[in-house]
Amino acid sequence: MLMKNKKAWIWRAPLLLVILLVYCSPFYILLGISFKPVTDLSSHWKFPTLPTLENFRVAIEQGNIFTALKNTTLISVIVVLLIIAVSSLAAYPLARNRSKGNNLIKSFILGIMMVPPLSILVPLYSILVDMGGINEYWGIILILLTYELPQAIFLYTNFIRSIPEALDEAAALDGCGPIRTFFYIVLPQLKSVTASVIILTGIHCWNDYQFSLYVLQSSKMNTITLAISSFFSQTTSNLHAASAAALLAILPVVIVFLFLQKYFIKGMVDSAIK
Repeated sequence: MLMKNKKAWIWRAPLLLVILLVYCSPFYILLGISFKPVTDLSSHWKFPTLPTLENFRVAIEQGNIFTALKNTTLISVIVVLLIIAVSSLAAYPLARNRSKGNNLIKSFILGIMMVPPLSILVPLYSILVDMGGINEYWGIILILLTYELPQAIFLYTNFIRSIPEALDEAAALDGCGPIRTFFYIVLPQLKSVTASVIILTGIHCWNDYQFSLYVLQSSKMNTITLAISSFFSQTTSNLHAASAAALLAILPVVIVFLFLQKYFIKGMVDSAIK
C-alpha cells in the first residue's frame, strides 16, 4: 500500500506543480508590472530590479481607486445582505413544500439563470431610464440583486433540504410558527452555505463591468472595474497603472476569501450533494 501511494505521488506532484504555476503566473506578472517603471520595456516575466510605487500613485490620483473601492464595496455589501435575506427566506418554503407549484417555481428560477444578461440589456436600460435609475446606487443594486437571486435560492434550497424536517416538527410542537422555526432552528445551520453565497455573490458584484458600464455613467460613481478600464483608450493605455489598480482591487476579495474559505468549500459540497 505504501509503495502504491509513493507511485501515485510521483506523477501527481509534477501535475500539481504545473497547475500551481498556471494559476500563480498571472499574479506574478501582475505584481511585476505594478512595481515596474513605465520606461522599463523588459519582459513581463522579469521582476523589476528597481521597484517603484509610482504606478500606485497614478492609480490612486488619476484613477480615483479609493473612490471606486468605496462605491464597489457599498454596492457589493448591500447586494450581498439583500441576497442572503431574500434568498434564504424564499428557499425555506421551496425546500419544505414539495408541491407541483414549487417545482414549477424552481424550474422558473433555474431558467432565469440560463438567460444571458446582455441579451436584455437594451430593454433593461430603457426601463431604468424611465425609472430614473441611471447614475443611482439603487439602479445597479436592483439589477445585480435580480441576477444573483436565482443562484442563491438554488444553493439555499438544496442545503435546507438536507436539514431533517423532524426539527421543524419539534419546533411546531413547542409552539413555534414557520417564521420562528426558520430564524431559531434553520437559519443558525446555514452558516456554510451562507459563506458560499457571500463569496459567489460578492465576487460577481465586485467584478461586474457590463451593467456598471451603462448604469453608472458618472465618473464619481465608477466602480473598480470601470476605474481600471479608464486607463485604456483608443489612443493611449497605461498598463502599469492599470496593473497597480487591479492589484489594489483584488486584495479585499482575497482577504475575505481567506477568512471564509473553510465555510465556502463545505457549503458548496453540501449544497451540491445533499
